[in-house]
Amino acid sequence: MINKVVNNIESALKGVESNMTFMFGGFGLSGIPENSIAALSKKDIFGLTCISNNAGVDNFGLGLLLKRKQIIKMISSYVGENAEFERQMLSGTLEVDLIPQGSLAERCRAGGAGIPAFFTPAGYGTEVAEGKEVREFNGKPHILETALTADFAFVKAWRGDTAGNLIFKGTARNFNPLMAMAGKITVAEVEELVPAGELDPNQIHTPGIFIQRILQGKKYEKRIEQRTVRSRE
Repeated sequence: MINKVVNNIESALKGVESNMTFMFGGFGLSGIPENSIAALSKKDIFGLTCISNNAGVDNFGLGLLLKRKQIIKMISSYVGENAEFERQMLSGTLEVDLIPQGSLAERCRAGGAGIPAFFTPAGYGTEVAEGKEVREFNGKPHILETALTADFAFVKAWRGDTAGNLIFKGTARNFNPLMAMAGKITVAEVEELVPAGELDPNQIHTPGIFIQRILQGKKYEKRIEQRTVRSRE
């Protein structure tokens, strides 16, 4: 069994360079690879294209990379919680490709599965469809969407083993498993790292064949984007 464990975040990020395309798992702030993002924000790498469900918030998540203007293009489905993102987009310094959430998920999954493109009805008749091929299936127009892949994919799992097998928890399953498949090099950080063989094979969401590097993560904040409470009255 191949041991894919790296001992520190510096080893996990070996090979990252400017002008690369990165994928980041997570849904909102749930299940984002916090350690990897924080470490990347301290590197002098710029001109990045980042594929993520969201753009983080100010001073956390991908907001850290936006703050240093490391990202030149964002490919996302939701970006509404980040004022720095808004400033850069409106000033024209950040290119933004907004994609329907289901289409974003499927484009990542297709990239990992080796499917170059697919047709979907989502986005037809909107700006999303501009310049894309349209075909009719069962009397309904569909647009052609291409697969997404990345030089590096960074994911975060609840549990993982030394062979790279991963188990995700809750909404962290929305994008992490899909993006784990689509990176040329996939780095997985986990809350709990166990020896190979300890995970129930029936519970594994991502098999280790998709993972090149795995490490035990540290100090997860697990922030909430918008904490909404009600009065006790």
